[in-house]
Amino acid sequence: MKNNTVCILGGTGFVGRHLVHRLTRHGYRVTVLTRRRDRHRSLTVNQDVSLIEADIFNPDMLRDNFEDAATVINLVGILNETGGRENTFIRLHAELPELVAATAVECGVERLLHMSALNADSNRHHSRYLKTKGSGENHVHSAAYQGLAVTSFQPSVIFGPGDSFFNRFATLLKLTPGVFPLACPNSRFAPVYVGDVTEAMCRTLADQTTVGQYLELCGPESYTLKQLVEYTRDTLGLRRIIVGLGNGLSKLQARALGLVPGKPFSIDNYYSLQHDSVCDHNALPDLGLTPTPVSTIVPGYLAARNMRGHYNRFRQHSKRT
Repeated sequence: MKNNTVCILGGTGFVGRHLVHRLTRHGYRVTVLTRRRDRHRSLTVNQDVSLIEADIFNPDMLRDNFEDAATVINLVGILNETGGRENTFIRLHAELPELVAATAVECGVERLLHMSALNADSNRHHSRYLKTKGSGENHVHSAAYQGLAVTSFQPSVIFGPGDSFFNRFATLLKLTPGVFPLACPNSRFAPVYVGDVTEAMCRTLADQTTVGQYLELCGPESYTLKQLVEYTRDTLGLRRIIVGLGNGLSKLQARALGLVPGKPFSIDNYYSLQHDSVCDHNALPDLGLTPTPVSTIVPGYLAARNMRGHYNRFRQHSKRT
């Protein structure tokens, strides 16, 4: 590797923030490209991190930041298209990886790590999320023919402090009194800890056997969606009845919630959930990692969330009295 500099796109998100700090602990210097530098200044507390404001769709800006990097990591992704922008999946999941790979080749970057998803497949008929994720994978791996060493990662749902899975269901459960209607309750997941995902990415940088591979990443156990929501409920100590919806009502809920600001659930999410998010071959053990169970991590940050909620309510009550 020509140097120890890593350039990350999507480094200010949930996985990105964990990965940035883990990379620096491994001795790498990290450049993070972001649209709004002022919103993420906390990253610069780490002296090995440079935060650069850039338009990641601007080829000149990419070239400026790729020129001195040995490795580029693309973590950019969304779960839903919002604001009526129906081409956002294509733009972020397919067109951006193609641009990143082409620019990396042009700049002589040695290594490209690409975040994809389990079940990503450009031939998917319904889920635009999985279809465009598959197209992005195809683009980056095609760059291998031009000498770029590519590895892509296909995780199940990722959990950890600040995640958008357990934390989102915690919020929804608190807002929904009595009965909680759950779409696609039998869809299966093998939740994988963000620390394991980011450590796996770090280890692949020094492992040439992973070049060209599509690495599936899963936790040690699989659960139905209903089991995971019930676990969240029980951990929070809430009294809620989780009612699993059948296929028709699940689709109806998806269409209705897809019209709500923020899209807590959409028809595209519904189509994605028709495919179980579990590994055929979990790459974590191959990388020398023992997958971390949900039960060792999730209770800690959900309990902290509960404590913050109690504290905020106490402060509000104190102000009124």
